[in-house]
Formats: sequence, structure tokens, C-alpha cells
Amino acid sequence: MEKTKSTVDNRSVGRLSKSERRQQLLETARLVVREEGADKLTLAHLAARAGVSKPVTYEHFETRTGLLIELYRWIDTERISAFRSLMAQGNRTANETVSALAKTYLACGADQGDEFHAVGSALAGSEEKAAVYQELVDAVIEMFVEVLRPHSSFRLESLALACAALVASGDALTSAVTRGNCSASEAEEVFSVLIGAVARGKV
Repeated sequence: MEKTKSTVDNRSVGRLSKSERRQQLLETARLVVREEGADKLTLAHLAARAGVSKPVTYEHFETRTGLLIELYRWIDTERISAFRSLMAQGNRTANETVSALAKTYLACGADQGDEFHAVGSALAGSEEKAAVYQELVDAVIEMFVEVLRPHSSFRLESLALACAALVASGDALTSAVTRGNCSASEAEEVFSVLIGAVARGKV
């Protein structure tokens, strides 16, 4: 029975489209990082864990660095999507917006934190990683500006700079929570104060 089940599973996997296969590989890569650590994530090991041949993983990512970069982008894009979805509710007051922004950003960061930082550390020194990281940070800054603009009197240029500082602060607080240096509630309280200052700012 086990042999039959395995054959059925393999045939099912074989019918995946290219985009579905890529999704499967990224999900499996994330599991490898979560369960075994980023150092164990190689194209060969990914193939073994995903139940595919080595050429399949090379077709999608070419190199280990390419795999790590795509996984890094995918994890953070998931976080951004979750953040955008949770913040989509409109008609919040300024105080409600500040509270929701602090809570949601830190929660989304904590959900992805360990794996995201592990992959980021594995990419240390990579010029490609630096470019991808900046791309992701810029996307988050734009969302902060979008959320806070209705409540802030900052000029747009100043608000963008302030939001860049907020994103850096939020990431630092997320890291502090992940390392156990503070509680989630403490981080949220501090982040709310910082966001509130921007929301009330006038320049």
C-alpha cells in the first residue's frame, strides 16, 4: 500500500504547473530553514525534501544564492501581503490607526521573523540580497506613508523619511521580541509612541 501511495503522490507532484512547482519548492525550502536551519538549505537537499530531481531545483533557482534570495523575497512579500490585508479596514481614527499599525506590523514581523532573519544571515555580504532588501523596505515604507498620510500634517517628503525611520524601528523591535529581549506588549507600546509622534507631527 505504501508503494502505491508513493506512486500516486509522485504522479500528483508531476502534474504541477511551473508556478505551482516553484511555490512547492519555496514552501519546502522554508520548512528546511525552520526545521534544520539555513545552512542545510542547498539545491540538492531541497530536491530530496521536495521529492523531485536535482535538475528541477536548478531549473527554478540555478544557484543556492538564487534560491536564498527568492525565499527571502517570498517570505517578506507574504508578510507585506498579510500586513496590507489587516490594515485594509478604513475609517479608523488617528489613535485607532496608530494602535492597529503598531500591533499589525510587529505581529506580521514576528510571524516571519526567525526564518526571514535566518535566510538574511545566510545571504550576508551578497550584493543581490542588499538590492532585494532595499526593494522590500521601500515597499513597506510606501505602505506606512499610505496608512499615515490621512492623519499626519507632515509634508509628503518628510512623512516618507519619518516612515523610513519607523520601519527601521519596527524591524529592530521585532528582532528584540524574537531574541527574547522584550515582550510583544512592550514592543507594541514603544512602537505606538513612535508612530503616534509621526501621526501628530507637523512640518
